[in-house]
Amino acid sequence: MNFVEELKWRGMIHDIMPGTEEQLKKEMTSAYVGIDPTADSLHIGHLVGVMMLKHLQRAGHRPIALVGGATGMIGDPSGKSKERNLLDEKTLRHNQEALKAQLARFLDFETEAPNKAELVNNYDWMKDFTFLDFIRDIGKHITVNYMMSKDSVKKRLGAESTEGMSFTEFTYQLVQGYDFMWLYENKNCKLQMGGSDQWGNITTGTELIRRKLSGEAFAMTCPLITKADGGKFGKTEKGNIWLDENRTSPYEFYQFWLNVSDEDAAKYIKIFTMISKEEIDSLIKEHAEAPHQRNLQKRLADEMTIMVHDEKALEMAKAASQILFGKSTKDDLQSIDERTFLAVFDGVPTFDIEKQWLNENINVVDLLAEKSNVFASKGELRRLIKGGGVAINKEKITDAEMTVDASFLLNDKYILIQKGKRNYFVLKCQ
Repeated sequence: MNFVEELKWRGMIHDIMPGTEEQLKKEMTSAYVGIDPTADSLHIGHLVGVMMLKHLQRAGHRPIALVGGATGMIGDPSGKSKERNLLDEKTLRHNQEALKAQLARFLDFETEAPNKAELVNNYDWMKDFTFLDFIRDIGKHITVNYMMSKDSVKKRLGAESTEGMSFTEFTYQLVQGYDFMWLYENKNCKLQMGGSDQWGNITTGTELIRRKLSGEAFAMTCPLITKADGGKFGKTEKGNIWLDENRTSPYEFYQFWLNVSDEDAAKYIKIFTMISKEEIDSLIKEHAEAPHQRNLQKRLADEMTIMVHDEKALEMAKAASQILFGKSTKDDLQSIDERTFLAVFDGVPTFDIEKQWLNENINVVDLLAEKSNVFASKGELRRLIKGGGVAINKEKITDAEMTVDASFLLNDKYILIQKGKRNYFVLKCQ
């Protein structure tokens, strides 16, 4: 597989340094991507770089994921208006282990092959590097004029900037450049990849390698992912879409991909999945013929949920989706866990009830119109029941004299009430 050609048709190359493709054709090449360790989970904004590493390993080259423990303590000015939060070493180490576990779903760290993936942390080689050593051994090779010419620096020092730039952030490109040089010397790493906003920092590394070591290194960046409507990719009202299921449930993760626009789905399925060009072309053609079926989004959501989570998570996400948007049953409700249930019914009116009421086999009308006030009056509720307009746990109530007991509880805590087709209420057992 030709790595560069693969990334080109997928729309994953923004800038590439001359000679990069020739280097990759010549020999197995080690390449790295830097990952911000300020959280103990990746979010989908990280996935473009991770997918570049995945394609690289598939093409027979060696991927290196660099967790920026040292640079995470500084903050990167690229495309940002504020400095990052600084982290302590204990937090960084915890985050590093969590990130490696997630990366293992994309990269093979266990293979015996020579292109085995590796995780490194720049804190390991920076922690004992004194300031005097750094400015003597590294700083003298890169001029202030060169550093000032970078777009990321110009933006922070320009007229539109009100905060300016700290010396700490100004030196960031030197620290990142040193990372590249260290990996070049110690891991035979000749290529750095990242987002297009990283081009200036990456080329500082290639320049440092050239000036200090008389070596030749290469750079490649991918476009920053955007949405067709101009909104920020990977952001929702709740914030980032995370890979950690405790931060973003598999249901919410699945729904994110399922709800992207047609234009975005055609772009994202190339960037974020491993599906072949022939199959993607066929999927896009089929989608154009029947866009209302949203088959492109469905396939994208399936692929992403399995890759980041697993088949079981996908099945649960689909079952949860059916609860709100399709025909579902009590069995479907019972098949989803508490976190998914709460994600599906986030924002739905919730009423607290006492478990002892259920132990006493309470009348349904008393429970819903007196004890919990889901319905305004018993008369209204009886009329709705008679007309088939009330359901408990997706099963219609046909008798106003029926009783409700603890066997109705979902996840031993909840009962779902439905009024008509679209109005839901949740009873939460204390």
